[in-house]
Amino acid sequence: MARVRTFIAVDVPTPIRARCLELQEELAQACDLIKWVEESSLHVTLLFLGEVEDRDLNNVCKAVAGACASKRSFRLAIDGIGTFGAMQQPRTIWAGIAEGADELRALHTALEAPLLKLGCYRREDRPYSPHLTLGRVKTNRPSDNLAQAILRRVDWHGGEYDVREIHVMSSELTREGPIYTVLSRANLG
Repeated sequence: MARVRTFIAVDVPTPIRARCLELQEELAQACDLIKWVEESSLHVTLLFLGEVEDRDLNNVCKAVAGACASKRSFRLAIDGIGTFGAMQQPRTIWAGIAEGADELRALHTALEAPLLKLGCYRREDRPYSPHLTLGRVKTNRPSDNLAQAILRRVDWHGGEYDVREIHVMSSELTREGPIYTVLSRANLG
């Protein structure tokens, strides 16, 4: 039985992707040991399901559509940057969600119940923290240059847009990086 690495996400429009790419290029000058998320792969993850049996994908897509039907579209603003891990030794560099974070948390909660019931999702130990991953740091060495570059851009503005649909995505891991494919689109009510 085939398994598909699956997650649920909010897409990011091209103008915001372009601003994220500019920010990545600026931060890359401070540290060359960061694996940057490709421009075409930028998104806001709602839930990571992991390996899902392909026979269950249709039910996952239906569950996501059902949960989204009761939620309204909303405004999402990508603003500010920060890190998971200490600023001098970050594990992940992310762009923040200034507007729409509460709606993303509500969507996350609405999606959890039906996916837990299907057995296609395992609740995470930490609370959901809406963000857009920009890059992952490939070293444990402290970098004052990177910390200073991030601090200079904490008020960075990526842009805002209306979220009208949620995507169920597959992720195929390759040597060149992940390849994402939209499996289904769920409209917000």
